[in-house]
Amino acid sequence: MPTVVVAASRAAQLADDLIRAGVSVRAAVAPEHVLAGAAQGLLAGVDALVLEAGAHTLTAELVQACDGFGVRIVPLCAGDDARRAAAFGLAPALPADADAWAIAEILTAPAAAPSPAVPAQRGQVITVWGAHGAPGRSTLAIEIASELSRGGRRVALVDADTHAPSLALLLGLADEGPGFAVACRQAERGTLDPAELDRICTAVPVRDGAMSVLPGINRPARWPELSERRVSAALEACRDWAEYTVVDAAAALESDEEIVSDLTDGPRRNAATLAALRAADRIVAVLSADPVGVARFLRGHSELRAVVGAAPISVVANKVRPGALGIDARGQIRRTLERFAGIRDVWFVPHDTRGVDAALLAARPMADIAPKSALPLAVRRFAADAIAPPRELTRAEQRKMKTRPRVRVAEGVAAP
Repeated sequence: MPTVVVAASRAAQLADDLIRAGVSVRAAVAPEHVLAGAAQGLLAGVDALVLEAGAHTLTAELVQACDGFGVRIVPLCAGDDARRAAAFGLAPALPADADAWAIAEILTAPAAAPSPAVPAQRGQVITVWGAHGAPGRSTLAIEIASELSRGGRRVALVDADTHAPSLALLLGLADEGPGFAVACRQAERGTLDPAELDRICTAVPVRDGAMSVLPGINRPARWPELSERRVSAALEACRDWAEYTVVDAAAALESDEEIVSDLTDGPRRNAATLAALRAADRIVAVLSADPVGVARFLRGHSELRAVVGAAPISVVANKVRPGALGIDARGQIRRTLERFAGIRDVWFVPHDTRGVDAALLAARPMADIAPKSALPLAVRRFAADAIAPPRELTRAEQRKMKTRPRVRVAEGVAAP
């Protein structure tokens, strides 16, 4: 019969129910008092700690104390706290309202046979890049992140543009608070972890989930804060925080060698873009579907390939419309890219001026404002084909979605 300490807001009732279920309860305390009790021997001789896990109760100090006493932690989690428990290697996590019989079943289950160590699956970094001329990098980055978050995935949206950061403006976020620059400074000091990223990010709800946004610098003059080493370290930390990290990068790919002396490395304005591209598991290369946009993309594509090597690149032709390239716009783009760059796989995103304007006015992703528009539908197909298939919602997530307030649809745009 296991001996446990119960630390929950309903500790007394839960302790009584566990005793009826055949579990020996040493003590029932408030969650915030466990760490102090551990210093006084509360956990000595205890098999497990049934803990109502949260940001202030499940801490590294408590996990270390339990490890010192050889005490197993059984976390009771609500919402995103299960992700926090998983980050500490605590499994399986139970719902916050789990009954005593479910907890007793976990406590009395036989230990599983040891299995070979398997490295934990880490998140992916998706960097959105495009040549000069406003091909729609930021708009597509927002839409891609919105689509990837469907089904409850944890998705981060990062603004690493050191020339014209715009994600905060497009999403109606305050640009004076913490953002990607703070994450970069914390990463350089080695203090950036999922809990810190949760603190400094801004959660933006979307129709079927939420995006964790790290806005960019609020003034272009702050670009030295986004050094290559800092950006690389911050994106590496994001892999342990989110399933997908979508990075909005600037267009320029030059190394700025003219400001690097013979003796020391000076700051490089394009270092953030180069670091984001080199850290990416996949690059989304955006071109504007007009003669000038295609020509600029072809010139920049060879530079991009020189930077990223053999990393996979998905080419997206944005703002596709018949006016600029004639009736067969898609065919002309395909033939041009294949002839001059050897690119055969191209995804097309149609131009929707009304939908883009409505999303800009509402400071929301277009998938929320005009979900029936051809633009978000094309991005959805691209995300499913090139990055990740959509995930089915669990019953609990479906119930949660039903209780979430609907986003107001802009006037004059197709509603769901």
